[in-house]
Amino acid sequence: MKSPICDMLGIEFPLLAFSHCRDVVAAVSRAGGFGVLGATAHSPETIEQELRWIDDHTDGKPYGLDVLIPENISTAGEKDVTWKSLEARISPQHRDFTRNLLKKYGVELTTSNVADNQPQPFDAQRALDVLEVSFRHPIKLIANALGVPPKQMIDMGRKHGVPVAALVGSKEHALRQVAAGVDILVAQGTEAGGHCGEVSTMVLVPEVIKAIKPVRDVPVLAAGGIMTGRQMAACMAMGAAGAWTGSVWLATVESETTEIFREKMIAASSRDAVRSRGRTGKPARQLRSVWTDAWDRGPDSPGALPMPLQSIISRDAFNSIDRAAAAGNVQARDLVTYFVGQGVGLIDSVKSAGAVVQEFKEDFADAVEHMNMLMEE
Repeated sequence: MKSPICDMLGIEFPLLAFSHCRDVVAAVSRAGGFGVLGATAHSPETIEQELRWIDDHTDGKPYGLDVLIPENISTAGEKDVTWKSLEARISPQHRDFTRNLLKKYGVELTTSNVADNQPQPFDAQRALDVLEVSFRHPIKLIANALGVPPKQMIDMGRKHGVPVAALVGSKEHALRQVAAGVDILVAQGTEAGGHCGEVSTMVLVPEVIKAIKPVRDVPVLAAGGIMTGRQMAACMAMGAAGAWTGSVWLATVESETTEIFREKMIAASSRDAVRSRGRTGKPARQLRSVWTDAWDRGPDSPGALPMPLQSIISRDAFNSIDRAAAAGNVQARDLVTYFVGQGVGLIDSVKSAGAVVQEFKEDFADAVEHMNMLMEE
């Protein structure tokens, strides 16, 4: 494989796997891909534990780290914003709506105690502190979503000789990222799970490549709905240097998702993955559920709050929902959701992460062989 991503990251196959689960990250890297740990929920203390475990389970294979430092957030410019101070900004109307929605499905909303000084969700300084700890480990990539990485993050990458990647959803975003100095672009189409834009992967990838070509040579990874090696090959035929994937790993035995959610993924179609503000306050693709319908279309919905306030509402809600569903509350299953892309329609079983990597390789090789045969005819 001659992809520049392979040379940059020291891998044999340019398949990157984003996951919040360390087991998935390690398994993918061991199998010849490149695992990327989602570190948004981690503190400097917990990331040290996670990376130490990954170091011990990757057989020396490379892996990376992804953080979330949004440019556009309701608390932008504010100093020392804590979780508790944000809780005070949530209106009684939003709290009552959440509590009544869960009660309707037999779920009691329980709240979690947080320290008075716990930083707000998506706190930029906390993310930078996590990165600082991470460089004590042999990470080979750092990535950021929801905007241009802060200069400190790019400087960290330069200092440690680690490439900096950024996710983009439009050519305008891509041009800003290239101007800021990122090393790798992830062109993420609207098919993707989680925060995503409105342009499809098939359109976005060549559009981004064309836009940045006159500016600087930056490898572009394709993302959004990629669940097979054939799709990966198609994206690389358009000029992508590899694939950034996420949803396909949610249906692996190593994943952090619950058994209930895995069952719902297998039963879902691509149309069941909808963009909703109901979980974070920004449009994020997730499995349609009673929760997404209530926030987005419910006649009594007060409307989702901006990020990060909606994340504070949903954290306790989904902890309560998952506990109730796991305890046998059948009604609670209707509320269960998680970030997943439109590729969910291609999930038909639960497999090991290593097996998925192998299937990608074989499927990719078959696609290349097929194209070569067509060229010879």
